[in-house]
Amino acid sequence: MNTPKLRAPARTTTAGQAYNAILAAILDGSIPAGAPLPLQGLAADLGMSMMPVREAIRQLEAIGILEVEPHRGARVRAMTEDDLIDTYLTRIVLEGALVRQAAERFDEQAARKARDALDAQQRALRLGDQAAARKAHEDFHFTVYRAAGSNWLFRSIGPTWHNSERYRAASLADAAEVKIRRREHELILRHCVDHQPAEAVNALQAHLLTTVESVNAEAAARLTERLDRTEGAT
Repeated sequence: MNTPKLRAPARTTTAGQAYNAILAAILDGSIPAGAPLPLQGLAADLGMSMMPVREAIRQLEAIGILEVEPHRGARVRAMTEDDLIDTYLTRIVLEGALVRQAAERFDEQAARKARDALDAQQRALRLGDQAAARKAHEDFHFTVYRAAGSNWLFRSIGPTWHNSERYRAASLADAAEVKIRRREHELILRHCVDHQPAEAVNALQAHLLTTVESVNAEAAARLTERLDRTEGAT
C-alpha cells in the first residue's frame, strides 16, 4: 500500500526529525486516522534510513498517537467518541491544575509571550498557514502552563495534547468558531494576568468543552456529565 507523501525536513538524519515530520502529517490530516505506516514507505518519503523512522514510530506509539500490532505494523490510532471524551477529560484535569498554579504566579514576561503567541496565531490564520497557527496555539497554552513552575505536571500533558490536536483540527473549519476560540484564549489570559486561579480554571474548562462540542455534541454532553459526577464526589 502506498503511503501519504511527507514533507522531508531540512536535515534528514535523526529520529527527532522523523518524529516531527510524521506527527505533523498526522495532525494536519495528511495521514488520516487508521492509516497504516509502513517503515519503508516512510523512510523513502523522508529521504532517510529506516533506523530513525523505526525509532520515531516507537516514540509516537509511546504517546498514544500510533498503535503497533505484531506482524501488522504501525497505524494511526482511530478517532472515536470515547477517545475524544477521555482525551479532553484528562486535559481538563491536568491542564486545569497547571492553569490554576500559573494564575497564582503569572508575571509580565509570561503575559507578553502569551499575547505574542495569540497574535502569531491570528497572522498565521489570515495567511492560511495552518501549521504555523497550530504551533502558535501550542505556544500560547504552553507559555501559560510553564508559568505554573511544575516541571513534572507540565511534562505529563504532551500525549493528550497531541492526541487532542487531531480532533481540534475538525473544529476550526468555521471562521466563527475561530473567533470564539480567540475570545476564550483572551479570557484565560486575562484571568491569569489578574491572578484569578479559580476563574482561569473555569475559563479553560469552558474552552475545552466548547472545542469538544464543536466536534461532537453528544461527546460534549457525556463529558459534562462525567465532570459533574466527579465534582459531586469531591
